[in-house]
Amino acid sequence: MFTVRAMVFSLVVLVAFVLVYPTLGSYLSARAEVEQLRAARDAALAENADLEADLKRWDDEAYIVAQARERLSFVMPGETAFRVVDPETVPDTAADVGGPVPETADGATRPWYATVWESVEMAGSLDLDGQPTDGPTPPDGPAAPAPGTEPAG
Repeated sequence: MFTVRAMVFSLVVLVAFVLVYPTLGSYLSARAEVEQLRAARDAALAENADLEADLKRWDDEAYIVAQARERLSFVMPGETAFRVVDPETVPDTAADVGGPVPETADGATRPWYATVWESVEMAGSLDLDGQPTDGPTPPDGPAAPAPGTEPAG
């Protein structure tokens, strides 16, 4: 049934497969990587075009004014600014009396610079290891020494 010619042909096909398969696999994986890189390049070019268009918008004086109004709540001279406040989110007890608006637990009624200044003061009162240098101790009490170390002092 099997002739020598069929066995030699099978052996040649097997050797060719063993030699070509790794090269073909490398070629296909490199080709897929090239396609991914091309897609990433195209996405970066599109993003670059969008950013350049955004940068060109800032050359227009009307765009700058619109951004200042929207982002910073600027008002042009002669205009009256109104701020609409949702009554469900703002406490109305102090507003009725005319006193200062109380501060909420999350600091929502405080101006942003007060929150920043408080964080600067807090950072200034911390030692390099994160423990307060002066002022009240943390709510957990004084820090316990690390296991296996002797307390200082």
